[in-house]
Amino acid sequence: MVENRPFAQFMAYLTLVIGVLIVAFPVYLAIMASTFDTATIINGNMPLIPGDQAGENYSRALFYGGKLAREPVAMMMANSMIMALGIAFGKILISILSAFAVVYFQFPFRKTAFWVIFITLMLPVEVRIYPTYKIVADLGLLDTYTGLIMPLIASATGTLLFRQFFMTIPDELLEASKIDGAGAFRFFKDTLLPLSVTTIAALFVIQFIYGWNQYLWPLLITTQSSMQTIVIGIKKMITTTDALTEWQIAMTTAVLAMVPPVLVVIFMQRLFVKGLVETEK
Repeated sequence: MVENRPFAQFMAYLTLVIGVLIVAFPVYLAIMASTFDTATIINGNMPLIPGDQAGENYSRALFYGGKLAREPVAMMMANSMIMALGIAFGKILISILSAFAVVYFQFPFRKTAFWVIFITLMLPVEVRIYPTYKIVADLGLLDTYTGLIMPLIASATGTLLFRQFFMTIPDELLEASKIDGAGAFRFFKDTLLPLSVTTIAALFVIQFIYGWNQYLWPLLITTQSSMQTIVIGIKKMITTTDALTEWQIAMTTAVLAMVPPVLVVIFMQRLFVKGLVETEK
């Protein structure tokens, strides 16, 4: 029997509310700052209610950009979107195929191949940054979407996630597919893919946000302002001298940068949570 403890429930909800307020208040300040002019923000007298400059600030940021960013935010968001989607879909494709091969195909050193993939978790982009940059530069992929996406699509995490899920699928499904005359590709397409929807959704949300928030790699391989992502754009808008920083444009850009990841999480929340907490995993 579960005891009813009103005070404990009250403290739990109070803790959650305080946590939400702590996290949400800076976001609220950024949204409010995007509706005022620079002078109001710099003076430190910015009200906590919306101002009257929202339309002008968002229009200018989206289509004209700031003085230091050079490119409009719409272009930077498009670059970030292409990069994030490319990384997400690329990682899912490589991960699910590699996990399928490791689980369902018998070949020499199969377990060794998996553990080699797993060990690459200890080699993030920052560790292999120089050789990766050298290869991309030698291939002439600087300032290209291919250069932004290709080095980041290999994912040991995704392979592990799909491998663990595939190992929970009953062998009877594979045997039934063989009896029906289905080959490996048909079994993968007709059986595994439909069963993996929640896992794919969970991995997509994680990898999309990972790709959207990338800073070091795009900063390193992009030299043209037309190829910069929105994260780099925000950094370029903020200088050490307040007199040169257009804070209203920087805050507007920060708010716009939050929109795509938030929308992805909202629309895929149910599948995302289900893909992470299913008991079979």
